[in-house]
Amino acid sequence: MLSLFISTIVFFVAAWYFNRYLDELGISRGMTRGTLVLVLASLVSWGVGSAVDWADAKIEGPPPASQTAGDLSQLLKAVGQPN
Repeated sequence: MLSLFISTIVFFVAAWYFNRYLDELGISRGMTRGTLVLVLASLVSWGVGSAVDWADAKIEGPPPASQTAGDLSQLLKAVGQPN
């Protein structure tokens, strides 16, 4: 959820920055420029979202292994019930 929130904010900041940069270069507004801004902002947003996911995995550690049906006997032993 954190990744989605941060990447959404980064998308709008990147789109604003790219629009401002292209204005300074004197490139006129149009469909091609709008598509370029959309693609560049999407790439930046995707990269930041991936970085947030990576950092979160490094901080939190690997996710716990899920139990399968084969572990039912071990689960019953842990609870204290006979097989």
